[in-house]
Amino acid sequence: MKKLLKCAICLLPFAIIFSGCGPKEKVTHIAVALPLTGDIAALGQGLNRACALALEEANAQGRFQGYKVEMVSFDDRSDPREAVSVANRIVSDPSVVGVVGHFNSGCSIPASVVYARAHLPMISPAASNPKLTQQQLDPSWQYPRSIFRVNTTDDVQGPYAADYALKTLKTKRVAIIHDKTAYGQGVAEEFRKRFEAAGGTVISFDGVNVADKDFNALLTRIHDTGPQILYWGGDYAGGGLVVRQARGVGINTPVILSEANLDPEYLRVAGPAAEGTYVTFLGAPASILPSAAEFVKRYQARYPNDELKAYDHWGYEAMSIFLDLIHDVGPDKEKILAALPHIKHEGVLGVTQFDEKGDTLNKTITIFQVKDGKFVPLK
Repeated sequence: MKKLLKCAICLLPFAIIFSGCGPKEKVTHIAVALPLTGDIAALGQGLNRACALALEEANAQGRFQGYKVEMVSFDDRSDPREAVSVANRIVSDPSVVGVVGHFNSGCSIPASVVYARAHLPMISPAASNPKLTQQQLDPSWQYPRSIFRVNTTDDVQGPYAADYALKTLKTKRVAIIHDKTAYGQGVAEEFRKRFEAAGGTVISFDGVNVADKDFNALLTRIHDTGPQILYWGGDYAGGGLVVRQARGVGINTPVILSEANLDPEYLRVAGPAAEGTYVTFLGAPASILPSAAEFVKRYQARYPNDELKAYDHWGYEAMSIFLDLIHDVGPDKEKILAALPHIKHEGVLGVTQFDEKGDTLNKTITIFQVKDGKFVPLK
């Protein structure tokens, strides 16, 4: 018995060695690049949770055989320079076959070039500046068409808001303020173009640094020009402050804000001044989208202590598209890149297809008004 035990102990190290030499499961990564810290971290964190949920569900269904799909998250801090740094780190990892991101247009545009150079497909769940995808049609573009997005763009949102101001609110004189970002200034410029083309007058067009937080001098000057409406291009970090301070200096005209203000944080920052203001939104939020009803239930069950953010279903959809393609064509970025332009994905957003630029064919805009402290969709 002692001899047998001794032999077993002697053979154990070899058993361990040989058991470790078996075939290892291949790991494929999808990168998620979002603002996970900073002023709008709540939006990035919500998107990150939605992406994780999509992957968890796919793995629970056993959709991937012979390889494992994992998600790796990166924080771009809403900073274009950090976004480029993040993009370079992502493309240095050969196991990454796709990127969900970025959130801000100012981050997405420079980072997209890094991904395109590496033939790595990206799907943005929120960046809305038209330049992000238009750059791929420029004759000087030397890379594959690798940039896609699941959300509607500012050249749809801005004109929609301008038409609403002119035709529904019956206003003719607008003061426009933006946050100087590619997103905020971009949507403000789209609003201005349509407003002026349709016969309205833009009495001022100003950019502010949101970090300054005090816009009273600018708003006092705007008040003296007699605007009939105020338009804000930017996210809730600035939108809430602008609206609150505008009311404080006596600007009581209607206010329209771009979609990055459709968040409870805007209501908290603006306080009572938010009442009656309007917010346009790219597409429709999950709460009023029939195709997203089941997603909402699953999200709330998975994250009972977290608010469902306005963009979360877009992140879920972007991740789902990548997961479907990995399942269909394999964990190969070149095959995924070749398949993306031709997809017809049915999911939480309804049907998603891309045009020649990489933009979704869905051009829906929803407008909300704050009533009794809540965002109420208008017909």
